[in-house]
Amino acid sequence: MLRSESLFGKRETSSTNSPFSSAGNSVSSSTGGNVTSVNKPNQYPSSVSSTTASAPAATEETGSKLTVGPNIKVKGEIEDCDTLVVEGKVQATINCRVVQIAERGAFKGSAEIDLAEIRGEFDGDLTVRQKLVIYASGKVTGKIRYGKLVIEEGGQLAGDLQVGGGHEQKDLLQKTA
Repeated sequence: MLRSESLFGKRETSSTNSPFSSAGNSVSSSTGGNVTSVNKPNQYPSSVSSTTASAPAATEETGSKLTVGPNIKVKGEIEDCDTLVVEGKVQATINCRVVQIAERGAFKGSAEIDLAEIRGEFDGDLTVRQKLVIYASGKVTGKIRYGKLVIEEGGQLAGDLQVGGGHEQKDLLQKTA
């Protein structure tokens, strides 16, 4: 086994499962069709070199992401956004894939999305095609349509509720026609 110094100056023994071990020095990940390879030496590098200069840094998420930070207010229409993270206040109409509302975040308006994770407040028309998750600090009010629903103890849901987030309703209409 190899010994290396960690970030805080402690000595640790390296194993082949560690991402910083010399046996597993090459790490590669895929981001939206682009592959980035990074060689990691035994010590933390001051800069990371990539074999593909034009490839973006490896991240867990792919696609477009909009974050509305704390103390920020946004009004309008949001389109072509894969993930919307609301930490401030948003009053808008959106059609996204994923919406995450932080504990201090608030959304008012209309949203048609695949997945919603609500820790803050949502007020308006909400259509969630797949899964709506309301956490303990979350509060959702208005006209709500959802495919699947998960509410953590303490989470609040009020208004006009209907199971069927969009795909199911379209399938029903096509079958009856």
